[in-house]
Amino acid sequence: MDMQILLWTTGVSFVIALLLGPLFIPFLRRLKFGQAIRAEGPQGHQKKAGTPTMGGVIFLIAMAITAIKFSDLSPELWLLLFVTLAYGAVGFMDDYIKVALKRNLGLKARQKLIGQILVGVVLYVVMFYTGMIDMTISIPFIDAQWDLGFFYLPFLVLIVIASSNAVNLTDGLDGLAAGTTAIAFGSYAVLAWWTSNMDVAIFCAAMVGGLIGFLVFNVHPAKVFMGDTGSLALGGALATVAILTKTEIWLVLIGGVFVVEVLSVIIQVISFQTFGKRLFKMSPLHHHFELLGWSEWRVVGTFWTAGLCLAVSALVLYLN
Repeated sequence: MDMQILLWTTGVSFVIALLLGPLFIPFLRRLKFGQAIRAEGPQGHQKKAGTPTMGGVIFLIAMAITAIKFSDLSPELWLLLFVTLAYGAVGFMDDYIKVALKRNLGLKARQKLIGQILVGVVLYVVMFYTGMIDMTISIPFIDAQWDLGFFYLPFLVLIVIASSNAVNLTDGLDGLAAGTTAIAFGSYAVLAWWTSNMDVAIFCAAMVGGLIGFLVFNVHPAKVFMGDTGSLALGGALATVAILTKTEIWLVLIGGVFVVEVLSVIIQVISFQTFGKRLFKMSPLHHHFELLGWSEWRVVGTFWTAGLCLAVSALVLYLN
């Protein structure tokens, strides 16, 4: 019965996103909320200039409606909705400044970071005072627990910020971030269902359905981009799911594609500043493969496959 609820949740969220797309995309066009393309990016991306952005609203609405409808409205669900929509709001402000106020970089890095930190701290405080928090982290493969005590606060905040920014970095090709996060949420839906975190599983299933519906409009050539509205929300949601299911370390494997994308940027910066050389043609990593001559479909398909292999591997290892 529980699995049927998850399937219904996924399906209904998919249909809602599918219906919202044709309504929301023309609305964004009328508002002239088109994506500005940075000059230093791959030249082939310049033709994408003007494609409507802020499309993350589509799957966020579909997810929220469906999750509320099918869940038991547990405290875990409200926390997930809070973090997801709060990070979405930070992203929305960033997108709005870019497209409406014509400031290509959006929010200043410090402003964005302050907003992300505040949401993480609120998450910790609510979990602490409601007795939902567990200060320990589980170490995979050795069946050990590490009690962080007060240091769980910076650990939690770091996870949420790192995850949101990692998905944000991955959102550079049509369908790349939406597909890889849908796979990660699908893995977490199974994991949460297996561990009887049913409302968390329903949230993940609702996100999967919304993202698949969004992908109908976001695959190459994209009719709409999710923008920071979507990518920051997705990363924050993934981290919160990991925190609530006590699988914080497993997120590194389930979200391995996002980890590799971030590492490619870090390695590129360190290499250039230390040796004056770039190891990749461009970072994040997906741009490197583009500049090697791979088609956008090939890059995205390869990253989706890698994300699926990592997510399935994590599930097999965790469930065994």
